[in-house]
Amino acid sequence: MSQLAPPPLPPLVAVADDDGRSRLRFRLWQVWLTMLTILVTAWFVTLGPLPAVLALVTAKHVLVAILVMGLGVDKRHVGI
Repeated sequence: MSQLAPPPLPPLVAVADDDGRSRLRFRLWQVWLTMLTILVTAWFVTLGPLPAVLALVTAKHVLVAILVMGLGVDKRHVGI
């Protein structure tokens, strides 16, 4: 029986290290959007049960989207 060769090594990936003002601005923008989302949701909660449920469902999706953007899931990787 013939033996299989091991798979080729994956390509090396380098991520740019951008620690400048743009990163700080992005983090502050994330905090601002998070606070705004929470405040708008709290206001909708005061309007009654149906607006509260809709606001909480929407806020959950918005907050997860902000989190995923901050994790860098959509960043491009530069191959070496």
